Amino acid sequence: MPDTPPRRFWLLTLLGAAAAAVVSACKSSPGTTTPAQPQIPETPTVTGPIPARRGSARSSSATTPRAYRQDGATHLYGLNAARIYKGKMPPLLYAIGVLNVEIDRAGRVTRLDWMRAPRHAPEVIAEIERIVKQASPFPVPTRLGKVVYTDTWLWHKNGQFQLDTLTEGQN
Repeated sequence: MPDTPPRRFWLLTLLGAAAAAVVSACKSSPGTTTPAQPQIPETPTVTGPIPARRGSARSSSATTPRAYRQDGATHLYGLNAARIYKGKMPPLLYAIGVLNVEIDRAGRVTRLDWMRAPRHAPEVIAEIERIVKQASPFPVPTRLGKVVYTDTWLWHKNGQFQLDTLTEGQN
């Protein structure tokens, strides 16, 4: 069997060359860029408020209250940028509240309903309600007509907040 080692050598060499060819075919050359396929979201969302007389002149094409929640949170963040807590929230928050917001066909807030109000901090309840009412009109829910969406408010003792929809997490 004097020809066994050379046969094994050539077989391994051939397999290595084939693997190298496959790997090099998968790579793109440094000067060549492959055009990225555009990502089309399931429902286009609002990226922030467009200044109008008051609030946002944008419309939302959300098809569910959960999808609209993203648009509402983005709208609130855009109008309250200085009040948004940057980074991860601390482990102990001053207040947490869960609020239902009803938006009519024109984007106006028609009703606020607390699912879980931070009763130990009535000033936070009043401030959150003021923030939401002053943000009206919200993006118009064109596909939903009117909408009731729910979001959780995470409130820091310094008066800054995050919404659960857009939170950066908690330490």
